[in-house]
This record gives sequence, C-alpha cells and structure tokens, in this order.
Amino acid sequence: MAKKPKLTHKQRRQVSTNRQKRLQQNDTVQNDEQLADSRAGIVVGRFGKHANVQDDTGVITKCHIRRTIGSVVCGDKVEFRPGKDASITVNGIIELVHDRESVLTRPDFYDGVKPIAANIDQIIIVSSVIPALSLNIIDRYLVAAEDVNIQPILLLNKIELLSDDERSEVDQQLQIYRDIGYQVLLTSCKTSEGIDQLTAILKDKTSVFVGQSGVGKSSIVNQLLPEADEAIGDISDNSGLGQHTTTAAKLLHFPAGGDLIDSPGVREFALWHLAVEKVTSGFIEFRDFLGGCKFRDCKHLDDPGCLIREAAEQGKISQQRYQSYHKILAGMDDNRPNRLIPT
Repeated sequence: MAKKPKLTHKQRRQVSTNRQKRLQQNDTVQNDEQLADSRAGIVVGRFGKHANVQDDTGVITKCHIRRTIGSVVCGDKVEFRPGKDASITVNGIIELVHDRESVLTRPDFYDGVKPIAANIDQIIIVSSVIPALSLNIIDRYLVAAEDVNIQPILLLNKIELLSDDERSEVDQQLQIYRDIGYQVLLTSCKTSEGIDQLTAILKDKTSVFVGQSGVGKSSIVNQLLPEADEAIGDISDNSGLGQHTTTAAKLLHFPAGGDLIDSPGVREFALWHLAVEKVTSGFIEFRDFLGGCKFRDCKHLDDPGCLIREAAEQGKISQQRYQSYHKILAGMDDNRPNRLIPT
C-alpha cells in the first residue's frame, strides 16, 4: 500500500482551516428568547458539528456548539441551554465545557493531538485470537494509555476458538502482563465466559473500549447491553481484519451503574507524536532502571552500561517486551508529518 504523501506544515494548516470553515458555515445560533435556562449535562453523542447532551433527568438534546468552544467529546460535562421548541431537530446550544478530569487523545495527521473521549476512569484494551493475537499491538495501546495516565485493563476475546493447548500457550503469553501488574481478562461472547467479571469491572466506572476492528468490541457491548444493538462486522477473507462498524461516538449507560464510551476514534493509536522518552516510560517495568544508564543518551540497545538491556538479559524484564519496545521505536516514523507535534 502506498504511503500517504507528506504535506508541509503550511499545507496541513490550510487543510485544517478549510475544514473549520466548512463546519462553521451552517452553525446557526438561536436567539436567547428561543432558549431555556442553562443547565448541566453530559455529552453522550458527537456527530460532526453537533452533540447530544443528556441532562440529569435523562432527557437528550441535540445541540449546536458555540464557536468559542475548542472541542467537545463524549464524556464531557457541559453547561447547555435547550431550545423551547422541541419540534426543531437541533434545538440546544452548548455554552461551556467543564475542566476534564482525564482525556483520551490520539494524534491526527492534520490537526495535531485531538481529544476523543473525556473523564475516563479506565481503558479496556480488547484483543482477540482472530485476527491473530499481537502482543506488539497490545504494547502500543499500553503506551498510549500510560501516556494519558488512564488505567488500562487487558481483555482477550473469542477464547472459545482456542483448543486447550492453544489456550495454555496464550495464557502463558499474557502472564508477562500480569507479572508487571496489569489486569488480564479472558472473555467469550459465545459461551459468556468472563462476561460477569467484565460487568463487575465496568460497574460505576466510565470506560472506553480500544482495539483493532474485528476483535469483537461490538459483540461484547451487545452482551453487556442487548438494547444497544451494536452492528457487528465480518472478518475480511483477504486481510483477516475486521470491518469498521462504529460510525459515531456515543456514551452508553449500564443499568447497574457505569458508562461505556464507544467511538470510531479509538480503533487505533499512532505513537509518532510521542517523544522517545515517553514511549520508554510507557513500559512501566522499565521505570525502575530509568536514569541509571551510563550515558544520558542511551538507546537501550548495545550501549555500554545500559541498565534496561542488562535487566532484559538477566530476566528482570521480559525479552518479548524489550524487543517489542524497540520494534515500536523502529516504526515511529511511519506516517509522521514533516513537522513534529509538540508534546
């Protein structure tokens, strides 16, 4: 597949400017007399330049967004004014976004680092035995989660497809994550194994699922919330990858308490916007050795006096994780814009 052409900073800025102009062309702001008093709400859906806001009574209002507001994402706590005429489809205005307790971001080729979900308690990293389990992809998601300081939990789905021997092998692969303190959960939407445990993990938390398409995120949502009726994509016979099914960001409520944010923006996390030092610290078992290498610019490869390499050689750090770290660094330039985004 041909690589995306790299645009200059000026070209990227012009693309972003044109996009904002298109979004604002039809931004109709209603008169104050058409709006009710301001009230608190939470963003439960984001569609282009509009957002769905739910108030404390459960009523959802489709709102315009004031041009003075920088960004609005699912999970944002806002102040908004609903319209008095309920027959108008978009009849409210978001006037204020409260400070976020946490924010999940991803780099955008044109617009820099963009928020995609707010006020998250935990990130559920969903993998599957189909497509093939990739520990390197898990490690990339873990780095992204550590960078935004949101607790990650690892979930391996579709385990009913494994034989006893295969399951034992996979469980051994995942043990390296348990050993460094991450919680690992195995689930099956066919047999319901692990679903009750997942329900307990999600209770009274705001969570977000991340993972490649085809790993069964929508199937899990349907197990947890049958009324959500999430569309389920097929696995491509040619690529072995899943088809994208989530098309708009939304926040779903669990009857027993807790929320789940489902967004097309969290399928993949590129890491090219991060400094090498942030990727290194994203491997949490490396942290005890950081700052102790002989040279300040240690690359943690063949450098003399490298504590991280020595720890891997001595079995204090997983060799698989050590190699995965260097594989991530080697791929950092993929799709990197000409001008780096400050971090």
